[in-house]
Amino acid sequence: MGSKFVQFVCLVFLLVSIVKVGAQQAVFDVMNHGGVTDGKTDNSKVFTDVWNQACQNNGGGVVLFPTGTYFVEPVVLYGGCKGPIGVQIEGTLLAPEELESSVDIDHWIAFQYVDNLVINGGGSLDGQGPSAWPFNDCLKNPQCKRLPTSLRLDFVTNASIDRITSINSKNVHINIFASQNITISNIKISAPGDSPNTDGIHLGSSHNIQILDSVIATGDDCISFSTGTNNVNISGVRCGPGHGISIGSLGKVDGDDVSFVDIRNCSFVGTQNGVRVKTWAPSEAGTVSHLNVENIEMDNVENPIIIDQQYCPSRSCNAEEFSKVQIKDVKFKNIWGTSSTKYVVTLKCSQTSPCQEIELTDINLNYNGLEGSGVSACSNVEVEAYGQQTPPACTEKIMM
Repeated sequence: MGSKFVQFVCLVFLLVSIVKVGAQQAVFDVMNHGGVTDGKTDNSKVFTDVWNQACQNNGGGVVLFPTGTYFVEPVVLYGGCKGPIGVQIEGTLLAPEELESSVDIDHWIAFQYVDNLVINGGGSLDGQGPSAWPFNDCLKNPQCKRLPTSLRLDFVTNASIDRITSINSKNVHINIFASQNITISNIKISAPGDSPNTDGIHLGSSHNIQILDSVIATGDDCISFSTGTNNVNISGVRCGPGHGISIGSLGKVDGDDVSFVDIRNCSFVGTQNGVRVKTWAPSEAGTVSHLNVENIEMDNVENPIIIDQQYCPSRSCNAEEFSKVQIKDVKFKNIWGTSSTKYVVTLKCSQTSPCQEIELTDINLNYNGLEGSGVSACSNVEVEAYGQQTPPACTEKIMM
């Protein structure tokens, strides 16, 4: 009986081992398929070819970039894979530096229509942005050409980006569009504070997104939202420098909507804003709702808490007109730290669509300037205040 039991255990072990081996994704090392690490030779065809092999491998595959520097021209990597697919970047992928090879294109590395995607490895994406930043002038130049986002996920489902560094993107670092069930964690994003439009992560028309335990230091919004984005959880993000976390700008088209956003346990250091909601003036109709901002530290932030429904950065808008975007059910709770301006809390809502159900709970924000104390300024808003309020809620009315 003991012998039969041992045989049974061995058989089970063998079957489990076979299942595990069969379930493993095959690894496709780009160095075994013509990859070159001199930082000059174009690896875009190698990347595409190896991706296609991994994608069509039964059971899935992983594209591996070992340690080294790989120059890569813009690529689009398509789904339809026969299993989970991964890109493991242990080295550095280097974008084209020359402006001629990067203008009027919306991507450097793009993934489209992919399911079950993992991007990780501890390596870097270097967008080589400084050569392009002087041409990022679309607010002033209607003839401006597009500059590429470093990493795009379009129509992607069930994906994770983990332990990746993005450096000096020419435009947005990571753009998530029309995608769902995406987790971004343990990433680092870096660009100078004066680099234009280098948003860290931009979300649009996407659902069920998590952004966790990451450091974003850039020249524009650390995280930004455009229309059609909901069910977003942001936690453990350190932002700065940059423009903060921005919902919007919204209202360019009818039906703009952002909802069910939870921002917790984050810190903002030397940023232009903390958490901001911004809508165009004038605007089409839309909604921002179910926004929860909780347990946030502000360190020398210009506008720690701000709703701006007269956002008007260019000549194509009119700050004398009003937004039609309805902002409602927004909660700011346990926000502390310092502001570099007197206007610590600014709730500038629309005269035609006043903000509704805005809650301020346990706000402890101090102006660190030499003269006077901080101010909480409001207009066209329904506010309920609970717990500590430093400064006192809505003590000043904003003149429109």
